[in-house]
Formats: sequence, structure tokens, C-alpha cells
Amino acid sequence: MERKQRIIKEPEERKSEILDAAERFFSQKGYEGTSVNDILAAVNIAKGTFYHHFKSKEDVLDTLIERRVQMGVKKAEEIIAAPLPPVQKLLAIMMAQKPQDRLQEDFISILHEHDNSKMHEKSIIQSITHLSPCLAKVFREGIEAGVFNTPFPLESAEILLAAVMVLFDDGFFQWTEKERAVKIAAFLNVVERTVGAE
Repeated sequence: MERKQRIIKEPEERKSEILDAAERFFSQKGYEGTSVNDILAAVNIAKGTFYHHFKSKEDVLDTLIERRVQMGVKKAEEIIAAPLPPVQKLLAIMMAQKPQDRLQEDFISILHEHDNSKMHEKSIIQSITHLSPCLAKVFREGIEAGVFNTPFPLESAEILLAAVMVLFDDGFFQWTEKERAVKIAAFLNVVERTVGAE
């Protein structure tokens, strides 16, 4: 019988493969419906290899959240570097945080499951922690350009992100389209007042 040859990969490449497989399973079967064995079989690795990279299945989900947040930060940094007025950058960064494909939508829906409330909280905290400095850069840029006026750029960013991530999170509130439109208009009004924009 021919033995299956073990494929040796760089640690970061292997870790990324585990995360990709876990994300697919979590999206298709849900977090609770996915086992570590499912992930092992998909990536064709031994348990020892899995536990070399991750402490647990929860650690995998935690790392996936970090990866998603970092993708959002990367998009924000690309927008900050673009030759756009500060107001457009601000709106573009907010819009860029929405799910861009079905896999992202499915992954976010996992966080809304009752058993994943801790992960949901972690996702919101990490998003606010890592995205606020990006928004603060835009606010400072706007202050220099004379279109924003706030003595608290970072704190304003934290408050606005906290508001948008809770108020417009379907896991917390299920607004009708009409209600959502009013909330968006009210939120934009709050943004203008918070950063001293016209």
C-alpha cells in the first residue's frame, strides 16, 4: 500500500489554510456544528499541527475575527491614502466595513448566533479599537483642511463607531427599511455635529 506523502508547508501558509477551512465550515455548518476534526480533514493535517497553531476552536474564531478586522483596517488605510476630501473618506471607510461577499455575510451571521455572543462582543471591541485610529486620521486631516472641528478626533471616532456597530447591527436590532432610513439620516446628523462638519 502506498503511503500518502506528508506535505511540509511554511507555518503561516498552514495557519492560513486552517483559517480558510474553518471559515468555510463555520459559514456552512455554523460554529457549533463544526468540529476540529472537520477542519483537520479538510486541510489534511494531524491534531498536533492544529494545536501548534491554535489553542482551541474558539481561538480559531477569535483569529478569524482579527483577520476580518485587519482587512477592514487595510481598506480604511487605502481610502485614507486616496486623493479624496475628508468627508468622502469618512463615508467611504464606513461603507467599506459592510460585508463584500456571501462568505463574509455568512461569517457575520455566525456572530449573531446566541451561543456566539462573546465572539460578537469581541468583534465589536476589536473593530472599534483598530478602526478608530483610522477615522481619527481622517478627522485630523479634516481639521487641517478646515472642514472638521473637534478637540477629540480619536474619542469622536470611538463614539461614532460604537454607535454604528450597535445601532445598525442586525443581531441587535431588526429595523424596517423606513426605520433604517431615518436612523441613517439621524446618524449622519450626529456625525456632522460630533466632528463639527457642515
